[in-house]
Amino acid sequence: MIIERDVPISMDDGLVLRADVFRPDSGAHPVIMTLGPYGKGVPYRVGFKPQWDWLISTYPDVLPGSSREYMNWETVDPEIWVPWGYICIRVDSRGAGRSPGYLDVFSPREIKDYYEAIEWAGTQPWSNGKVGLSGISYYAITQWLVASLQPPHLTAMIPWEGAADCYRDIARHGGIQSNAFFEAWYPRQVVSVQHGNPKAVLDPWMNEIASGPESDLLSDEELKNNRCDPVQDVLARPLDSQWYRSRSADWSKVTVPFLSAASWAGFGLHPRGNFEAFTQAASKQKWLECHPGRHEEWFYLNEPMAMQKRFFDHFLKGVDNGWDREAPVLLHLRRPFTDKFELRKEPSWPLPNTKWTRIYLEANQSSSPLLAWEKPSKSSSLSYMAMEESLTFTSPPLEHDTEITGPLAAKLFASSSTEDMDLFVTFQAFSPENREVDFQGTVDPHTPLAQGWLRASHRKLDTSKSLPYRPYHSHDEVLPLDPGRVYELDVEIWPTNILLPKGYRLALQISGKDFERPLPPDKPNEAWISRGSGPFLHTLPADRPNEVFGGWTTIFTGAESPSFLMLPIIQA
Repeated sequence: MIIERDVPISMDDGLVLRADVFRPDSGAHPVIMTLGPYGKGVPYRVGFKPQWDWLISTYPDVLPGSSREYMNWETVDPEIWVPWGYICIRVDSRGAGRSPGYLDVFSPREIKDYYEAIEWAGTQPWSNGKVGLSGISYYAITQWLVASLQPPHLTAMIPWEGAADCYRDIARHGGIQSNAFFEAWYPRQVVSVQHGNPKAVLDPWMNEIASGPESDLLSDEELKNNRCDPVQDVLARPLDSQWYRSRSADWSKVTVPFLSAASWAGFGLHPRGNFEAFTQAASKQKWLECHPGRHEEWFYLNEPMAMQKRFFDHFLKGVDNGWDREAPVLLHLRRPFTDKFELRKEPSWPLPNTKWTRIYLEANQSSSPLLAWEKPSKSSSLSYMAMEESLTFTSPPLEHDTEITGPLAAKLFASSSTEDMDLFVTFQAFSPENREVDFQGTVDPHTPLAQGWLRASHRKLDTSKSLPYRPYHSHDEVLPLDPGRVYELDVEIWPTNILLPKGYRLALQISGKDFERPLPPDKPNEAWISRGSGPFLHTLPADRPNEVFGGWTTIFTGAESPSFLMLPIIQA
């Protein structure tokens, strides 16, 4: 394997990005590329030590044949892919790692740089002219964005757990600012290796600082002035706008073949993008794969690695391995309380044998709130303090084994004592012994079955894009509430999968704040890790002042206000 460090790639404005290239020692080969801000000189085992330690302790034999010494966070392992006949290229994005410039994550300038880098890679003498993209999270988001620019040498891509709509997937869920992720992620994973940051870790492969060279080191003030502030950028833009659109995929222009790999339990960031890509992108050759597990886990396991290789061998090498005849949808099915996940292949998404089924909310005053298969004939209502309490509606035990796979939606009739309200909706299931069915999520080890959000003043629907099972809100104007008036609200709930045995019960929690279970007594310093919503919280007082969002919320059910949950029940 030939390794070239800090290879210069000139951009159209004269700025030079730096890349590391891993390639076979002879011949022309296809390229697998990433471009992003995490630092090509930051070893996985150093920069992301807790995740690394978990991976290799859980899977001691992961990536057989590799020393795992050349790995970066969320990117392919060159010791695996180069022997398979691929060139692996990692590019430090503008303003990050060894590349100078203004750091502006997901910006049009960064994506234009990606276009330039792809075209550079596709025209090098060691390249066969076919460039593939593969990577997790940030390295998946930017795949959707650069594919919208249609670089000629981009041939195929695998966006693994990648958000696609900057407003709806990342910044503002249902119009509510998702601040905690940016507040935690940006300083820890991006600013820490900003170009010129003297506190960055050592690049052991070059024996220099990963954010260098040392001649480019900057003061704290200079660093701050040379980067964006995503929390404030989002706070200043409560409505969808060109700023968000320029950082989101244009599905009409995404035409490249792709394999969209979605996590079943990544609520708050990625999976919506993977599902929307499969249903909305213009690509004629596209596949959807759905898997469980932690964010950094499934990408490196043997079965998913074989799938990635088969996909790229077909599109980047022209191997006739049957991939073009592979089923469009590959689902790893979840059952309660097991770590076994069987693969099932399907022809489309949502699944063709989906029976869209309403289960109605019943605000019973004399007993616990209910979920009922028949619409209640009488009107009823229940109220809760939005910032302090929640309501949970629970079904009777299921009479049959039941599969729920697909997107969900809730139609809620609600009022507020103030001029606005935020709705946090969580879909759950419980065993006959009242044990909650949860799963290891991308971050949180106890993720519920599905989540959705809506700010009531953002209730306006885009009727051209809305579906009965996937409402689409325009987020283009604020419509304040009249206190006490009942409004009909449609809440998008992100897709899920679960196969429940007979006797289990369904539940829907409605609250005015993030879903969180009580803090485990054995993890007093890890509140977000195991409480249910991971780091994807909505707690910024500037976006959610208590005097507006801390009032009384009332949910109305039955008769003229038939609140319900739309379920994708799969018929045998």
